[in-house]
Amino acid sequence: MDHTTPAKLVALRQAMQQHDVAACLVPSADPHLSEYLPAHWQARAWLSGFSGSAGTLVVTANHAGLWTDSRYFAQAATELAGSGVDLMKQRVAHAPEHVEWLLDHLSEGQTLAVAGDSFPLAVARQLERRLERIGARLRTDLDLPGLIWPDRPTLPSAPVVEHAIRYATQPRSDKFGRLRTAMRKLGATHHLVSSLDDIAWLTNLRGSDVECNPVFLAHLLVQAEGHATLFVDRGKLTDALVSALGTDQIRIADYGTVTDALSELGAQDRLLLDSNRVVVAVAAAIPSTTGPVEAANPSTLLKARKTEAELEHIRDVMRRDGAALARAFRRLEERVTAGMTQTELDVDTLLREERSAQPNFVGESFSTIAGYMANGALPHYRATPEAHSTLKAQGLLLVDSGGQYLGGTTDITRVLALGETTAEQRRDGTLVLKGMIALSRARFPKGASGPQLDALARAPLWASGMDYGHGTGHGVGYFLNVHEGPHGIRPPASGATLVPLDPGMITSIEPGLYKPGRHGIRHENLAVVVEAEKTEFGEFYGFETLTLCPFDRRALEPSLLNPEERAWLDDYHATVRAALAPLLEDADLAWLERHCAPL
Repeated sequence: MDHTTPAKLVALRQAMQQHDVAACLVPSADPHLSEYLPAHWQARAWLSGFSGSAGTLVVTANHAGLWTDSRYFAQAATELAGSGVDLMKQRVAHAPEHVEWLLDHLSEGQTLAVAGDSFPLAVARQLERRLERIGARLRTDLDLPGLIWPDRPTLPSAPVVEHAIRYATQPRSDKFGRLRTAMRKLGATHHLVSSLDDIAWLTNLRGSDVECNPVFLAHLLVQAEGHATLFVDRGKLTDALVSALGTDQIRIADYGTVTDALSELGAQDRLLLDSNRVVVAVAAAIPSTTGPVEAANPSTLLKARKTEAELEHIRDVMRRDGAALARAFRRLEERVTAGMTQTELDVDTLLREERSAQPNFVGESFSTIAGYMANGALPHYRATPEAHSTLKAQGLLLVDSGGQYLGGTTDITRVLALGETTAEQRRDGTLVLKGMIALSRARFPKGASGPQLDALARAPLWASGMDYGHGTGHGVGYFLNVHEGPHGIRPPASGATLVPLDPGMITSIEPGLYKPGRHGIRHENLAVVVEAEKTEFGEFYGFETLTLCPFDRRALEPSLLNPEERAWLDDYHATVRAALAPLLEDADLAWLERHCAPL
């Protein structure tokens, strides 16, 4: 088979014609609705050639379009050039989203197909209702990309391991006990969990089936009174681990038999499931007589609220991670200043070398983004051996990176001045920092949600007629996915659920500014929600900053900071110096002292 995108589109359209399908929808998803996918389910990337993590492909007889958001506009335009796939920009004024486009282009009697093993139940229901209004229908029993994918990767087979109780801090029996309490309150006799990070957290197990995310392919069926069944490839588990799980009343069944187990539920059973986190193909096995209890997975909120024991591990990880960054940035700074040839790829290598020398380091939490000058204006840029920039002793380098440790997950962005900077660059860097400081210093009442706070980080940019197209903050897992729900800090969206920010929740705070062709700015720390004070008006919360790494003040214009902002930055740098100095020596310690000096 010709492996070019145009040839794949021809093959797909032939399959569509054979099955009387007018349009094929190819999402970026798997049976667990993960953000990052095993290669086996990267059909959208395989078909279109677009490698970004977010995007939806729609193919009809005479059109192919790839919908993605502003983080990927430049990348998608480059990767889709000459492919026969048009870039369709999401969340842009007067531009239709893919569902609206489909409704405008499908006619009565026509069929839209999407693979049911990669499509959320809730979305399928909504789409089906909208299609019915125009007389069209939805088929989810047909995986058209799978029919034409001759060398489709097999399922991953990495081993599953125990997350040692020293770091997990809570026995899985306690976690299942809290889950079952929530199930009983909802009136559920059974609960289906398909989201991989929920399963990993509940079972205190970790894997490596998904790049950078320490999770493994599995489904979990929990009885409110009785045992739980973990549907997983048995070959990934040692006999000792199977025995340990059995002690906690967790049985093992083959990964592919979850639908068989669901089909055996009876009329007296009440199954709790999250229709936004379960795919159509799995839900289709549930007997119509089984009573549904639809609600968010209780474990999602339970794991989002980090315990004090977990936070202590995370604080230690932040010290180790910060020391690694200090060493890497010092080495990079010296090499560039000395005129040594360094590229964006070398930044990734330096960070990996220093992080891997830290205790309990497991791997990166996502692929490092190192964007020099104009590349920094691409929010999800990734340097490759085929396309990358050489660093010079001038301008700005944006570095967004993170690590997975047994005691936590890190995610940090810093903008480094590699030499002379312009007034515009320093102004932009400072306006973004002002937004970060405003949100980091915020006090908010119990019950407040991220969308209610988002404007605090944007206000300094708005005042100058500027903005950024991504969210301001995402939840972060505990040696789990670097992007974790249910909370987040982003602009309000119509119909979106407002999740309160509760003590123990970790979020990133990462405002940015991107000027195509020139430079990009993003400052990012992780922070945990903490109790701040009680007044006659109720309880108020705030943020404790967890990330420990100095900001490069050469990329800032201090005169734009007010006294409170200057004090925050000086206090932060004093905290960073006190935390990291014991872990550094000689040139690395001197680098830290220089970058943490008061303004």
